[in-house]
Amino acid sequence: MSRSIGQIPEHDRPREKLLRKGASVLSDQELLAVILGKGTVQIDVMALAAKIARIVDDKGLAVRIEDLIAVEGIGEAKATLILAAIEFARRRIKPEGLKITTPADILPLIQHYADRKQEHFLSVTVNGANEVLNVRVVSIGLIDRAPVHPREVFAEVLTDRASGLILAHNHPAGGLEPSAADIQVTNQIKQSGQIVGVPLLDHIIFNRTGYYSFLEAGSLC
Repeated sequence: MSRSIGQIPEHDRPREKLLRKGASVLSDQELLAVILGKGTVQIDVMALAAKIARIVDDKGLAVRIEDLIAVEGIGEAKATLILAAIEFARRRIKPEGLKITTPADILPLIQHYADRKQEHFLSVTVNGANEVLNVRVVSIGLIDRAPVHPREVFAEVLTDRASGLILAHNHPAGGLEPSAADIQVTNQIKQSGQIVGVPLLDHIIFNRTGYYSFLEAGSLC
């Protein structure tokens, strides 16, 4: 459960932590809390930030103002502030192309999920030049399992008109070696991609210290 700002020691509050340690040490929820500034009488800023984080996880760069203002406590002013921050960051990154040439190139886009206590199964869509179009959370599982079905993955992939797909998921506990379930879902998504014409380019398993790439391991054959 989210703590209210008043329950957090002053030196550990998001804004103060950012000033002392820099933005990179803040969680997604804390970063959003800084952007929001404050909550409402009914809901504190940390709880509000948690709700927004879940929406952005689900929608990725496709998040719209309607998605945000549907949340109690988020009006047009806060919604436009969030969207402006997302768009500003996207424009500063996009000119670089966000081109994926090696599996490690994708880590900066997903590494913040490494600290999540549950498995987050992500889809990363790319265009014909291997430039990232979007990053989405397809499903959130248990501590060691994130069940996913091909239809959940490809529903948004087709919306993006993607030329390729990269899967990724975090391992909150244990090592980086793929489980039998990881191998099975990789094969399912690969076969489905062949049918719809969107090839699976890689499946990356990652944690705080490293990653495993099906492509690099030669396991995507």
